[in-house]
Amino acid sequence: MNNQSVLVVDDEPDIRELLDITLSRMGLQVTCVEDYTSATRALLADSYDFCLTDMKLPDGDGIALVKYIQQNNPDLPVAVITAHGNMELAIDAMKAGAYDFVSKPVSLDKLRNLIEKGLQTSSRPTETTSSSKYQIIGESKTIKELRKTIKKFARNQAPVFIEGESGTGKELVARQIHTNGARSEGPFIAVNCGAIPGELMESELFGHLKGSFTGAINDNPGMFKTAEGGTLFLDEIADLPLNMQVKLLRVIQEKSIRPVGANQEESIDVRIISASHKDLANLVEQGQFRQDLYYRINVIGIRVPPLTERKEDISILVTYILDKLSQDNAVSYSIDPEAIVALESYTFPGNVRELENILERACAMSDSDRITKQDLHLPDANTPETAVGLLEKTSEMEAQALEEALKENKWNQSAAARQLGMTLRQLRYRCEKLGLLKNS
Repeated sequence: MNNQSVLVVDDEPDIRELLDITLSRMGLQVTCVEDYTSATRALLADSYDFCLTDMKLPDGDGIALVKYIQQNNPDLPVAVITAHGNMELAIDAMKAGAYDFVSKPVSLDKLRNLIEKGLQTSSRPTETTSSSKYQIIGESKTIKELRKTIKKFARNQAPVFIEGESGTGKELVARQIHTNGARSEGPFIAVNCGAIPGELMESELFGHLKGSFTGAINDNPGMFKTAEGGTLFLDEIADLPLNMQVKLLRVIQEKSIRPVGANQEESIDVRIISASHKDLANLVEQGQFRQDLYYRINVIGIRVPPLTERKEDISILVTYILDKLSQDNAVSYSIDPEAIVALESYTFPGNVRELENILERACAMSDSDRITKQDLHLPDANTPETAVGLLEKTSEMEAQALEEALKENKWNQSAAARQLGMTLRQLRYRCEKLGLLKNS
């Protein structure tokens, strides 16, 4: 551990001795103190790489110490030891800035794992990596604040809830939190809760044993075990059925799962990040989402702004997207200033994802490498339908027309393109996007 040091704060001599022995065997330098006052003096006198404090102290509590450290040494990870089953205090501690918590009676294996990851957090650079594959593009005030928030929340293990409209980049934010935290070497597993059939959800999330139900021909570890040591991203968590919400709540509280068909629970080491484009607070009021689960997953909340709130980023995003498309297609794309103005005037109900789709389609359909305003084919802002719904209808009609032309020409793409009055390149692009080439 390279002589890294840990400050232990607990008023029970037996606990201090146990922690001292355990951490010393990990190759750590350990300083043990018995109360809040002694802890603040130790923090002023020396520097530490990690702090472990009991919740109840003779002259204060662990949350007060967490707040003190946040104000005076925000880069120091601090974990709190809580009484068994006292999740409310554990959540309060994490809201105050604690890295994580461990419940009494203390499991030494869980404690070692927690401290090892905390020390990794302490030694990691605090700046987000611009070379990351998953960058958050933009220089608007809201995006700069979002990057600061990500940097802060990446340093602890508290559950995070990300809210934002469809297409704003919620998974991108989740990946950035993972990439810049102590779990970056572990897996990042993304699950769309709305895409899993209800009858398979428990098996997909928690795993199952062979023979536990009809069709279970092999053991399945499940998403939680697959994400072991890393991050599990539960997208569209509002779509979880109520019975699964109860089970997820227990997993978060107990940090363990029980696969379908198993008799015993298995410990897990996973950070949970969830997201939804729906208003969870409103769903709680309507009785469609459990209030207790809402409080558990929303220990830390992040809002991803829609594109309409960061229009100054559109030109930057356009440049980034076109550069990527240029690399992918070995073509140097550019765009007219008039087209940029048109994009900045558009409302983007589909947000950044819609901008990407518009530019990708324009590059494929244009006869030139320079994108014009006409190439964008932006939906009419005066239409009563939303742009997203309009695009869906257009795609259905386009798919029907393309399929009919291909069938009439016995799936000869060149002949179908001539019939439709488009280039072969344009036809292939549209067919690939609409999944029509599988029969050719």
